[in-house]
Amino acid sequence: MTRGFYIGRFQPYHNGHQAVLEQVATSVDEIVIGVGSAQLSHELENPFTAGERVLMITRSLALLDRPIYVIPIEDIQRNALWVSHVKSMTPPFDRVFSSNPLVMRLFAESGHRVHSPELYERQTHSGTAIRRRMLSDEPWEHLVPQAVVRVIREIDGVERLRQIAQSD
Repeated sequence: MTRGFYIGRFQPYHNGHQAVLEQVATSVDEIVIGVGSAQLSHELENPFTAGERVLMITRSLALLDRPIYVIPIEDIQRNALWVSHVKSMTPPFDRVFSSNPLVMRLFAESGHRVHSPELYERQTHSGTAIRRRMLSDEPWEHLVPQAVVRVIREIDGVERLRQIAQSD
């Protein structure tokens, strides 16, 4: 039995994340997903709560044929201790999947097997690009799974982002 770990902020969860996790699912029996910066929400770069991101992920991956554990992980601002912090919050895992250079380095230094999955259309499939489209009233729905579109509509997420972006 192999269990893989993948972490992201998922602000919002998008088709790039979905493609990576579908790829990860072909090489492990179970997936642990860390929702990073879980304490942050209602900010331009982090508009969605950890719970909302958990909904986006679990609904998007509902048809994936393996157990998935979605765990919110708060930041600790101490890179030397971060891997231990993550491991204290998650089920045990055998492999780490990330393309983030710092995440890869920290896990490799702690003795974990780290795999860098191929990113899916990184320029258009990024949370930054999707949030910018939401603010500019450009189409964004095609960049995220339909389950995410439904969650964002359910929480009135685009309006939240627009209000947060206003200045007083």
